[in-house]
Amino acid sequence: MPKTLLVLAAGMGSRYGGLKQLDPVGPDGEVILDYSVRDAVRAGFDKIVFVIRRDFERQFREEVISRFEKSVHVDVAFQELGDLPDGFVPPPDREKPWGTAHAILAARSAVSGPSLVVNADDFYGPEAYAEMSRYFDAAEPGKTCAMVAYSLANTLSAHGTVSRGVCSVAGDGSLISVEEYSGIHRGADGVIRGKDSAGELRDLNASTPVSMNFWGFPDSIFPALQAQFSDFLKTSGNLPKSEFYIPTAVQHLVDHSGWRVKILRSEAKWLGVTYREDREHVAAELAAMSC
Repeated sequence: MPKTLLVLAAGMGSRYGGLKQLDPVGPDGEVILDYSVRDAVRAGFDKIVFVIRRDFERQFREEVISRFEKSVHVDVAFQELGDLPDGFVPPPDREKPWGTAHAILAARSAVSGPSLVVNADDFYGPEAYAEMSRYFDAAEPGKTCAMVAYSLANTLSAHGTVSRGVCSVAGDGSLISVEEYSGIHRGADGVIRGKDSAGELRDLNASTPVSMNFWGFPDSIFPALQAQFSDFLKTSGNLPKSEFYIPTAVQHLVDHSGWRVKILRSEAKWLGVTYREDREHVAAELAAMSC
């Protein structure tokens, strides 16, 4: 069965100030996507689907997709505000699509078989792709999926706060809960703190496992998310900035639909360009890896 890398690349990166997915950071002009595709193909993934916005399709095809078309099957899917179940329309004051779980749904007609969902602007390291590929090879059918979790301290930015899905994990390695924390930063006293989903500032352990949107799903995720998206729209679809997030959607599947999420741990250092100032650090780390 084919394994698909599903790359979420529709975001502009408002804090970063541009199409950060297309910003060269490697020693030979590579963008982070070059590393993601390379590591996925080496791990046995044979199809890449990019979820993008229509308004930068031409630029994306010319500057990114053209790099890979000769070596792997590449497809695109479009995340659009009006891609909604029958009977729903977007509110007139809404400008952006509906979040990361909605981005997965945008690719429902382009994916057959298991898929690995990643962010376009994150460097996860080759071992994460190899670990997820092995998981897919051994996975049994049913309501099971997986996530590679990173230690919180390995995912911070020195240039501003970040948001992370903070995970609670059972003794058997399955996910109990994932909660979105915002404003995460290391204080002057060295303690990492962030605001939980209720807005309360809390201390966090450096080794706390967090989600960086590195999710492995069977293709049964699409009807499960579609049903949940309809419920989301009934309660929050009239809000101009409501978001249908992957961690929230997965938590709902665990709590109410009998899904199990296997947590695969990585002690690698995650690299990302949340802020423009992160670019220099990422470029230096990637240059050191290539030596």
